[in-house]
Amino acid sequence: MPKIDVVHWNPAQPISRAPWARFVPIRRRVDNFGDLLGPMIVERILQREGISPGSAPERRRLLAVGSILKLARDGDTLWGIGANGKSLDARFDFTDLDVRAVRGPLTRGFLRARGIAVPEVYGDPGLLVGTLWGRDELRRSMPDRRVTVLPNLNDLRRMRADGTAPRAEDGLVEPTRPVLEVLGAIAASDLVVGSSLHAIVVAESLGIPARLVASASEPDFKYRDYYEGSGRSGFTPAATVAEAIQAGGEPPLDWRPDALLEAFPRDLWGSVVEAAR
Repeated sequence: MPKIDVVHWNPAQPISRAPWARFVPIRRRVDNFGDLLGPMIVERILQREGISPGSAPERRRLLAVGSILKLARDGDTLWGIGANGKSLDARFDFTDLDVRAVRGPLTRGFLRARGIAVPEVYGDPGLLVGTLWGRDELRRSMPDRRVTVLPNLNDLRRMRADGTAPRAEDGLVEPTRPVLEVLGAIAASDLVVGSSLHAIVVAESLGIPARLVASASEPDFKYRDYYEGSGRSGFTPAATVAEAIQAGGEPPLDWRPDALLEAFPRDLWGSVVEAAR
């Protein structure tokens, strides 16, 4: 039976960064929550619209959510993904892509410069979390949280190495905790801060104030791409968690999900069902 492969970044890595780990055959998936959203969101839309995952007329690859353009191959369908600022000068192994939407105008410009046709449809599919689930469903029985601090995975590793990582009692949620646990913590929060892009995206989709903390590990390309793709020409990242908490959230998001939902490639499953409003 043909299958649509929802491509996402989740490599298996050594269980330790110590030199000895190279000689141990055990590997563990990264399970960074933001990179796991793509398959979840695709599955939720199919359920919502009554589309059978097994109805695809042919096997295809769909890239949805994340800075995973480097994973694209000829013939792939792209919906809401972006380029990674770390790999802008890398070799890309594609000349023909089926692009339905991209995260923002920076990714669109990057692709168009390489001869790829890209519609002017923007938005990170993580912004659909609030539409597809809603705050109460995600929160479940999670207790109230004044603030949630969610660093980018690489920033958290760096902070742990130099002893500056926030503690659980300070609101820290690790981005590699089970994805529903992370989403529940965000949904229970009054404020979300950190350098995890999808912590900001999900919080804003739920109407929760959010403030980016400038990343020491990640180029600003994906952050600018997201903010511009959601209709904002500027944003003000905080230098520290404390500064982010003091500043509070960015101005409320003014973005509608209609265009991104309409661009969802339901035809890959042989369906022409219109996006539910």
